[in-house]
Amino acid sequence: MYSADEKRYDKMLYRKCGNSGLKLSALSLGLWQNFGKQNDFETAEKMCRKAFDLGITQFDLANNYGAPNNGSAEENFGLILDRGLRVYRDELVITTKAGYDMWPGPYGTKNGTRKYLTASLDQSLKRMKLDYVDIFYHHVYDPETPLEETALALDNAVRQGKALYVGISNYNSRQSEQIANIFRELKTPFIVNQPSYSMLNRWIEEDGLDKWAIHNGVGLCVFSPLYQGFLTDRYLFSVPEDSRVKKNQTWVSNELNSKMVVKLRALSAFADTRGQKLSQMALAWILSNKAITSVIIGASKPEQIEENVKAIRNIKFTPVERAELDGILKN
Repeated sequence: MYSADEKRYDKMLYRKCGNSGLKLSALSLGLWQNFGKQNDFETAEKMCRKAFDLGITQFDLANNYGAPNNGSAEENFGLILDRGLRVYRDELVITTKAGYDMWPGPYGTKNGTRKYLTASLDQSLKRMKLDYVDIFYHHVYDPETPLEETALALDNAVRQGKALYVGISNYNSRQSEQIANIFRELKTPFIVNQPSYSMLNRWIEEDGLDKWAIHNGVGLCVFSPLYQGFLTDRYLFSVPEDSRVKKNQTWVSNELNSKMVVKLRALSAFADTRGQKLSQMALAWILSNKAITSVIIGASKPEQIEENVKAIRNIKFTPVERAELDGILKN
């Protein structure tokens, strides 16, 4: 029977999510890849346990994770909870999202309607055998559904006791402000936005979302921090046969050109001067942004999680370091 490491909370940093009282682990485990029905369950279970043993308390899911078997990541996570983690439920922040295509017909396609969001959350709770999730997100902005309807659906999930807090994902600063205004009127516990963000993808800075989040007391939990594996050691000298790029399983495959490789090698060399691996520096760099509450990492084996957690040992960058990194990134 699994028993969690008694010193797990000594190994992690915890940050308040916006102006809420909820603290999240600086690193969170995302179950988008490698946790579905087609993946090895034993490895998935080991990764969840390793994450918790390292002080990671937030486990990030969505209704469609586990594709092509949508929902299978939640089903597997439910089994993982049953096999030892469920006794720690009150120490876990379990999140799920809904918004992308999930089931056939007009009510299960990409949208933000009250019908879709309500049905999806009920399905997610059933798959994970939970009474509630800690955060329920609308996964992607839907221009065809009034924001009032989406906001009311999320608010209703809280009022029904099926979610403690609500969040949004893939919303820019303008869209975030619009729905935040509605949440303020409803007094909904809206605490977080989940955008993509990395050294190679700084759109939230250009859009102003990070500044908006600080000003409005909303936390940011960011995904794809390693830019689909680019910000690791995997692509410094060749393209591995088992990589997403080689299998054409990532939307950034065409960006791996000679110019990018030169940039990645320069970043890796800079990480060496900090006593970090490229991936660790990339995570530390994100955490140095005051708007960021937590970074959602992915993994295919427990050792990767252990390696990533070491990033929190040094998340400070001097002005000189920042200037040098900006120079590398702009080339």
